[in-house]
Amino acid sequence: MHDPKANRFVRSHLKTRHLVLLVELGRHGSILHAAQAAHLTQPAASKLLGELEHALGVPLFERLPRGVQPTRYGEVMIRRAGAALAEMDAAYQELMELQSGLSGRVAVGTVMTPSTGLLPEAIKRLKATHSRVQVSITVDTSKLLIQHLRNGELDLVIGRILDAESAAELNFEPLTDEPHSLIVRAGHPLMERENLRLEDLACEAWIMPPHGSILRDRLTALFLSHGLDQPVETVETLALPVITNLLLGSDMLVALPQELVLPYLDAGLLAVLPFDLGLRMDAYGIVTRRQHQLSPGAEATLRTLREVAAERYRRRPEPRS
Repeated sequence: MHDPKANRFVRSHLKTRHLVLLVELGRHGSILHAAQAAHLTQPAASKLLGELEHALGVPLFERLPRGVQPTRYGEVMIRRAGAALAEMDAAYQELMELQSGLSGRVAVGTVMTPSTGLLPEAIKRLKATHSRVQVSITVDTSKLLIQHLRNGELDLVIGRILDAESAAELNFEPLTDEPHSLIVRAGHPLMERENLRLEDLACEAWIMPPHGSILRDRLTALFLSHGLDQPVETVETLALPVITNLLLGSDMLVALPQELVLPYLDAGLLAVLPFDLGLRMDAYGIVTRRQHQLSPGAEATLRTLREVAAERYRRRPEPRS
C-alpha cells in the first residue's frame, strides 16, 4: 500500500545529502567511511539514515558488527540515488553546454567488437562537427555495462540486455549479430589437421572471455553438451592487444568475430581455423535508459552512432571461410 507520509517526505524533504549518503553507504559498507566521503559527521550520517528508514517504513541497511549491508530495499534506493545524482550532474552539464555551445562529456560503454570499428568511426565523425564534446569509453561485458547504465554512470551502451528486469527500464535498438570464428596464428599446427573435432580443440590452450560474459557461457555450454571438460589451459581477457600478442606468439586459439582482427588476417599474421563452432550470438545494439533525456552532446553521439551503424552494416563483408 502506498504511504502518503513517505511520499511527502520523498518529495518535500529528501535532500541531495540523503542521496549522496546512500551512494557512499553502498560503496563503503560503513557508516563512518560513508560519512567521511559525504563530508558528514558519523552522528549526522546515522541521523539521516534513520530519517530515511523511518519515512519509508522499511529497513535500508542491516547493521553488522563491522559495517552495514544493504537490504533489498536499500539496493533499490542506492541504485535510484546514483541515477538521481547522475541526472543532476547531467542537468548542470547541459546548462553549461547551452551557455557555451555543444560541449560537455559523454560516457559510452561498449562490448568488444563495436570498440574496434563502429564506435571509433562514430567518434571521429562526431568530433569533426562537435570537437568540444569529450567522450569517455568503457569496454566491458554487457552485464556490467548495463549495470553502470542503470546506475547513471553511462549515457549509452552498445551491447546486449540479458535480463528481464533491466529490459523494463531500457530501450534497445538492435544493430547486428556477431558471427564468431576460431582465430589462430598463421602456420598453427591445427591448420594442417584434417577432420578436426571439438574433442581436439578441448585439449588446446584457449584465450577466453571472463566468466559472466555471454560468449563464455555459450562456450561452456558447447563443451558440456558434447560431454567434454572445459579447456584446462586458459587465459581470461577482453583486452584485444593482449589477445593478438598471445595469438602471434603461441599456439593458443580464441573465438572472435573476424572484424576484430581483420588487419592481422589481411596481413597473413593470423588465420581462421576451418572449424565451425556453431556459435550464434544474440544481436547487440544501442541501449539507453527509458524516460531519460540525453544531454545535447549524448544525443549528438547517439545520432552519429545510428548513422555510422546504418552505413557499416549495410555493406558488411561476408566472413571468410
